[in-house]
Amino acid sequence: MTMGEQSGAPSSLRLLDAAFDAGVNFFDSAEMYPVPQRSETRGRSEELLGRWLRARRAPRDQVVVATKVAGPSGQMTWIRGGPTFLDSQNITKAIDGSLRRLGVDYLDLYQIHWPDRYVPMFGETEYDPSCQYTSVPMEEQLEALGRAIDSGKIRYIGLSNETPYGLMKFLQLSKDFQLRSKLLTVQNSYNLLCRNFDSGLAECCHHERISLLAYSPMAMGILSGKYHSSDDCGPPEGRMNLFEGRYSEGESRYKLQSPKVKLAVKEYTQIASKYGISPATLAIAFVLRHPLVASAVFGATKLWQLYDVLQAARIHLPEEILVEINDVHARYSNPCP
Repeated sequence: MTMGEQSGAPSSLRLLDAAFDAGVNFFDSAEMYPVPQRSETRGRSEELLGRWLRARRAPRDQVVVATKVAGPSGQMTWIRGGPTFLDSQNITKAIDGSLRRLGVDYLDLYQIHWPDRYVPMFGETEYDPSCQYTSVPMEEQLEALGRAIDSGKIRYIGLSNETPYGLMKFLQLSKDFQLRSKLLTVQNSYNLLCRNFDSGLAECCHHERISLLAYSPMAMGILSGKYHSSDDCGPPEGRMNLFEGRYSEGESRYKLQSPKVKLAVKEYTQIASKYGISPATLAIAFVLRHPLVASAVFGATKLWQLYDVLQAARIHLPEEILVEINDVHARYSNPCP
C-alpha cells in the first residue's frame, strides 16, 4: 500500500526480496494503491510488485498474489471515471487492468475492496438506514467473478471491509453460482486497538470456514509507539505525519490525539517492554495468534521495520501476556474502530 509513494522503487524491491527470503509468500495489493491515492501514482503498487515478480523469477506457484477492485468512488475519477457503482463491467475492466500491471496470467485471490452499498467504515461504528443507496446486486458481482474464474483470470474470491450481513449474504448467493468453495477470505482491520472482528464476524468466519486477512495489524504504525514516545508527535517521516490532511480514511479512524488511543498505546508499549519484545512484535504476534487469521497484512518502508515484524512469527505469547493485554482492552476498548 505504501510502495510507489512513501517507498520508492529501489527500496520497495529490496523489501520484497527480504520478505520473500524470510519466508513471506503472500503479497496483497489493490488497483487504487499506493495511498494517499492520487491520479499520478494510481496502480504503481501493482506495477512494482509485478516488476519484482519478473526480476525475482520465483516459481509462480510459490507466490500468492492478491489484489482488490475499488468500490464506488466518485472522488477517484482516475479509476474508470470514478465509478459510482461496482457492476460487472467495472469488475471485468479492473481484473484486466490488474493483470496487465502485475504482468501475470492469473490472480490467486481477487477481493472486493469495499462493498457497493452503504456500510459504516473507517471510524464509523453505527449503521444509519437513511444512508443506504441503490447498489449493484451481489448476484451481478458474483456472476462477473465467476466468469473470471472460468476464464482462468482469478482463482479465488475475497471480501474486504465487510460486515457479518455482507459476508453471509455473499456466501448464501455464492452457492447459486457454484462459487461457495471459491470464496475464502475477508480482509478487515484487526489489531490491539480494533478488535471489532471478534464481536460478530468471527462467529460467521468460524462456522463458514472463512479466513481473516487482518489488515492494519500495527494500526498504521501507531502500535509501534513512535507517535507517542515523546511530545513531538513522532517522526516527520511517519505516515500519519508525512501525509497529514491527505489520507482521510486513515485519519478518521486513527486519531493520534485521542486520550484513549494514547493511554492504550502507552500500556501496550509497557507490556512489550516488560517481556523484552518490541511493541511492533507484540502487536503482530497478538494478531497471528488468532485461530481465524490466515495472514497479517502489514506494510514496511524500512528493512529494520520488516525484520521487527517478522520476529513476531517466531514467538509465542504466553497466557500471562494475553491476560495483561485483555485487561488493557477492557479499559480502552476499540479506540480505533
